[in-house]
Amino acid sequence: MKLPVFKNLAKTVSVEAMETALEVLEAYADSPAVKEPEQEVIGEMISNICGAIEMKQMMDDEGMDERTAANTFMQRVMGSIDK
Repeated sequence: MKLPVFKNLAKTVSVEAMETALEVLEAYADSPAVKEPEQEVIGEMISNICGAIEMKQMMDDEGMDERTAANTFMQRVMGSIDK
């Protein structure tokens, strides 16, 4: 996951557009013609988009500023890794 990537996505792309991109990437990755290195790149893209969606929802729904939303998201990620 790359924080600068999903900060940029959260600022510039709607949740609906990101969800559409997720659907396309997931369908693409499911193709038997897609090799493992490509699947890894797609997985990273999916992770970044999911992070951006969560961050944007915190900003829109909970009124968090970008920095607080990013910190909250990263704390949640780090907390889940520690478990």
